[in-house]
Amino acid sequence: MNITQEKINDLNAVVKIKISPEDYTGKVDKTIKEQAKKSTVPGFRKGMVPASHIKRTHGKAILVEEINNLLSESLNKYLTDNKVEILGQPLPMLNDAKDFKWDGTDEFEFDYELGLAPEVDVNIGAKDKFIQYNLKADEETLAARIKNIRRSYGKMTNPEVSAGDDVLYAELAQLSPDGSVFEGGIVSTGSIRLDLVKDEEILKSLTGVKKDDVFELDVQKAFENNEAVIAKLLNIGEEEAKDLKSKFQVTVKNVNRLEESDLNQEFFDKIFGEGVVTDEAGFTAKITEEIEGMFKQDADRKLQNDMYTQLTEGINIELPDEFLRKWLKATNEKLTDAELNEGYDDFAKNLKWTLIENKIIKDNQIEIKYQDVFETAKQRLDAQFRMYSPAPMPEDQLAQYTTTFLQEKDNGNRIFEEVKAIKVFEYIQSVATLDQQDLAYNKFIEMK
Repeated sequence: MNITQEKINDLNAVVKIKISPEDYTGKVDKTIKEQAKKSTVPGFRKGMVPASHIKRTHGKAILVEEINNLLSESLNKYLTDNKVEILGQPLPMLNDAKDFKWDGTDEFEFDYELGLAPEVDVNIGAKDKFIQYNLKADEETLAARIKNIRRSYGKMTNPEVSAGDDVLYAELAQLSPDGSVFEGGIVSTGSIRLDLVKDEEILKSLTGVKKDDVFELDVQKAFENNEAVIAKLLNIGEEEAKDLKSKFQVTVKNVNRLEESDLNQEFFDKIFGEGVVTDEAGFTAKITEEIEGMFKQDADRKLQNDMYTQLTEGINIELPDEFLRKWLKATNEKLTDAELNEGYDDFAKNLKWTLIENKIIKDNQIEIKYQDVFETAKQRLDAQFRMYSPAPMPEDQLAQYTTTFLQEKDNGNRIFEEVKAIKVFEYIQSVATLDQQDLAYNKFIEMK
């Protein structure tokens, strides 16, 4: 076997693989003999099928498979042994002039197109400047969080008339254009959450509603064409909800109100543990600390996005664009030219970032340990659970959830990539110049 590389330029190359009969004959004969021992063929006892029969009936297929295996193994070994760093995967080059007989006597030659990884020069230091925001809880955001927590631990009541953030439990029937109930139309029993109603005029009309009241409702206008909310209310698919034009007759079955829990010691102990918080000021301080901890994740994402954008745009990295476009088309059969053209710039930008990440990790000998992956996964799961209850989950139970979560390959890979990115961003923060700025969370949201 002979493997050579022809370098076209710094970003593209062709690998030529020449295979002679002595490279593959032994492998083919061995496979034929093994298959003869396993085959069940009418007229022959099992295990006694002649190799010549298998060669005559399946020889070409076996030869093709062995050649493909030999090509894959030898090409991968060549790239590894010669430390050829590539982007994507090698693409076979079609050559109509080569007409093989596939009879066991061919001298094969196959050519593969390579996209070469470019040299990346990453030199980050004090000259690179970024803003690091310290987000503070504004009054509106803090009040909304406190209200949500108090409602989570509150009790359900049924007031005479609706107000505020009440929920109307009602039957909804689809109407015809003339205002009559549409026979065979959509009929559903669901909950109309007043806090989700966006149209001010409709919201005003839903305030003061009583049990057994009947009225007409334009669901698209009420919920600003939010197909997810409408689909859930009417128990239909989101596509159907998106195209729905009808109004609905609403018959109120009940008015539900979730009363906020009193700010007393029993409430404080339920959330934070016995005696940890003893008054409203301490409760407010704890909630402020909690949500500002959540804000830190938003601030970190903003900083990381700024780093990503500044470095991918500021570091000159050339890519084998023509090859990559061809590779994307070859590995995604359903990808249209329009989709490729629309998405290629983002793909190239992400690929450049990957090259920058890998260079930083290599140059600075950054290690990614399993414990880092485990702790990050545990933090993410803990944050998810706290969305439903502020009370922390027992440590041993959280650890068990984390172990199970990481046993899923996709989850493990995703968290590994997240830890990899975190360590790279931590390195950048350690060498770049960070301008610390305090900012109210509501002002931060306006920046997005």
